[in-house]
Amino acid sequence: MTASQRRDLMEIVDDRYGRKATIVTSQLPVEKWYDIIGDPTFADAILDRLVHHAHRIALDGPSMRKNSRPEILADTNEAAQ
Repeated sequence: MTASQRRDLMEIVDDRYGRKATIVTSQLPVEKWYDIIGDPTFADAILDRLVHHAHRIALDGPSMRKNSRPEILADTNEAAQ
């Protein structure tokens, strides 16, 4: 993240903290967010606010995209004809 993006994310998270629900989805584990955010001080502040009252849902298992992809491609091909 750039410095500007970090500040923007911090502002959003801080404004919502304790007042409004915030849903965050990611394919990265929380431990890797420090690398993405880039600045340890901002990462600590952002993650403290996000995970303090969080309900974390970790999904595990095979990708559902693999199962539905042939159907999606078939529907797309039929629509194009």
